[in-house]
Parts: sequence; C-alpha cells; structure tokens
Amino acid sequence: MQFFADTAEIDDIKELASTGLLDGVTTNPSLIHKSGRDFMEVTREICELTDGPVSAEVVALDHEGMMREAEVLRKIADNVCIKVPLTMDGLKTCNALTRDGTMVNVTLCFSANQALLAAKAGATFISPFVGRHDDNGFDGMDLIRDIRQIYDNYDFDTEILVASIRHPGHVLESALIGADVATMPPKVIRQLANHILTDKGIEGFLADWEKTGQKIA
Repeated sequence: MQFFADTAEIDDIKELASTGLLDGVTTNPSLIHKSGRDFMEVTREICELTDGPVSAEVVALDHEGMMREAEVLRKIADNVCIKVPLTMDGLKTCNALTRDGTMVNVTLCFSANQALLAAKAGATFISPFVGRHDDNGFDGMDLIRDIRQIYDNYDFDTEILVASIRHPGHVLESALIGADVATMPPKVIRQLANHILTDKGIEGFLADWEKTGQKIA
C-alpha cells in the first residue's frame, strides 16, 4: 500500500519524506488555506519534495473552467496530479486530461456507482471519503470493499485512494481490503508506529542496558 500525506504543511512533508515512507501528497483548497501559503508556490515546493503524485485541485465547477485551471496546474511539475470533483463535468474533464497523459484524482466519492463512473472515465485515482461516510451513519469500509470488488471484476486500472482517514484503524482495514493508497494527515502516519508494548519493551531494554554500565561508541 502506498502512503500519501494529506497536508500542505512543508515541514511535515519534509519529515515524512526523510523516512522513506512517503509515496505522494494530496492537497485541497482547505489544506492550502490552513497553510497560509500561496497556492502555486506551496504546490511547486511540495512537488520538489517527493517524486510521487501531488494532487492539486481545481476550483472551477464547469468543464471549460476545469480544463483552463488544469492547464496552469500541470505546468508546475511533471508529478502534478489534477484533482477534480466527482460531477459530470469533473468526469468529462477527467477523461480529457487522461487521454492527454495527465494523472487525475477524482475526489469526493461517496458511492460505488460514482467510483465505477470515475474508472470508466479513466481516472488515475478515485478518492472515497471514509471518515465523512462514517460521520453520516454509513460504513466507510463497506464502500472500499464494494469499489475493490467492482474494480477487480472488470480489471480497471484506477487505483483506490482511501481519503478522509481519521485513525490507524481506517488504514489497517483499507490495507486488508486491498486499497492501493491511503492518504492521511501526518499525525495518523506517525500513529501507525505507536504501540504500548513497543514502548514498554524499549523501557525494559534501556533499564537493563543501564545496569551493564556499558556504552556504544
């Protein structure tokens, strides 16, 4: 499974990139706003920190507007992935961009039928929002299972990019189902390494090592 960081915070991206765990980055207008940075500037900087896909989202809602914005965004770097909403105009834009060799992330997916349309439109990634799905009384993991089965039934190349991840449990279940990518806040990536027994084990080893009076030099 690939790990994408869902953030526009440069320091977090640099730290994760240094671990070798980072495969890409996803951004959206809300994350750009939170960063307080210029959209084009921060996107360009993120693209320099990872060789993987960096999702940059259009804000136009009509096909022509999306295409104009995509033309600007994809000039930032070769690893820019254009992010479009799952609407009919978004799907039309996805199809046009994909045919032109541009990576496309179709976002705000909340049903398996929507995911099927995105795959038929040639999406590189489909982004089902599991956390928001859970918030509204549905099971986000059921959505991932349904999409995985449909994509496997027809050998679609579109990768399932699980989004709106809230906790490590979402990551584990997505991996067990066979999702291709998990995009998550940096804090969730760090939480994956945490376990109380690991902490206790380190504490015990260090206590015993101190008793030896030795040093590693």
